[in-house]
Amino acid sequence: MAKTKSIYACTECGGQSPKWQGQCPHCNAWNTLVETVAETTSTNRFSTLAGVNAERGKVQSLNKVRAEDVPRKPTGISEFDRVLGGGLVEGGVVLIGGDPGIGKSTLLLQALSAISAGSSVLYVSGEESPQQIAMRAKRLALDTHDVKLLAEIELEKILATLVAEKPQVAVIDSIQTVYSAALTSAPGSVAQVRECAAHLTRYAKSTGTTLILVGHVTKEGALAGPRVLEHMVDTVLYFEGDTHSSFRLIRAVKNRFGAVNEIGVFAMTEKGLREVTNPSAIFLSQHDANVAGSCVMVTQEGSRPLLVEIQALVDESHGMQPKRLSVGLEQNRLAMLLAILHRHAGLAVFDQDVFINAVGGVRIDEPGADLAVLLAIVSSFKNKALPAKHVVFGEVGLAGEVRPVQRGQERLREAAKLGFTHAIVPKANKPKQKIEGLTIFAVERVEEAVEYCRGQ
Repeated sequence: MAKTKSIYACTECGGQSPKWQGQCPHCNAWNTLVETVAETTSTNRFSTLAGVNAERGKVQSLNKVRAEDVPRKPTGISEFDRVLGGGLVEGGVVLIGGDPGIGKSTLLLQALSAISAGSSVLYVSGEESPQQIAMRAKRLALDTHDVKLLAEIELEKILATLVAEKPQVAVIDSIQTVYSAALTSAPGSVAQVRECAAHLTRYAKSTGTTLILVGHVTKEGALAGPRVLEHMVDTVLYFEGDTHSSFRLIRAVKNRFGAVNEIGVFAMTEKGLREVTNPSAIFLSQHDANVAGSCVMVTQEGSRPLLVEIQALVDESHGMQPKRLSVGLEQNRLAMLLAILHRHAGLAVFDQDVFINAVGGVRIDEPGADLAVLLAIVSSFKNKALPAKHVVFGEVGLAGEVRPVQRGQERLREAAKLGFTHAIVPKANKPKQKIEGLTIFAVERVEEAVEYCRGQ
């Protein structure tokens, strides 16, 4: 019997090496090569398992290709549809990841229940038994008469079932549990995840079946498995939220059929996930009176403006090294903003601990939060509350200038709709036409915004 040959595969990029190395020669990541068995079976036969042979592409002139809008299939959950770009696309492959227990399976079961009223659906479970899924559906009071269920983790049997049932929408929960009998590596390994996802994606593209893959995440919050997994699919969604809180966020980080960074907001209840129609309300704390260190900003998540409260706490440091802690915002940017505040506004906090928090567990990546963070720090340091019913947004440069942000008009209209009466914005974002009920104070530099708040 021939000796089994081993190779080493990178857990980050999926690249292979004949021997172990400390650094992957393909993506230069360190300590990511793991031993696996070399596959000798040709993978060409997998396409025949699906019972379909995709027609070979033909070279054609681009200007003769008809540019048509892709039809959407609504899921019956408007927040989910918003993140998807309007609904599911025929032949599209969606990858959704999140922490254990965050609600991925619950959301997809609710979506399949709604879709099954007009389309054939199939739920493939590799983690839970049929009885467990039935108990969840009963607890959620879902109509599952037309939802077909398969508890299986072998790729060949899953593909055979897909060919026989021909569902229009199929869910694979989860891709890390699926394995191919032709590969000798264990389920969840780099080779298994890559190959199984590739053949499932090929089936979806050749038959027009919409495929939703559930993925595990690592302790760092990234999708487990090779990074090529995210490149294979059309849409990548992340389910976020604190398991101790009832609110959940679903965010699109890749979408070939819609906008990226779009978010949907849900609340976890006894009857499953419920849509939050006014998400700004959950990101604003309810204070009986104005408090120092609190500033409300308007951030833009995809096509949706959200009002988020930024809280700051500045306190005298009792250690050798002052603490700089940021939750929901980039910590390196906080250090830069403190330097700008010292240089251009004359406020030194080098001997103070500074803590920043975005209320509600939301994560803000855009630089439009700079001005709100600075004003919240000034308010806490001076122990003086900012004026009531004020909203703030604007990017701050190293020279102390306040730069404009995208979609300033939409942000201001959202603030006015929620009852805010004053706004501190970059001068370039000042609207040409007055927004009813909103007084605009436009600033060009950081010191102007600080002086305005001191004088209120």
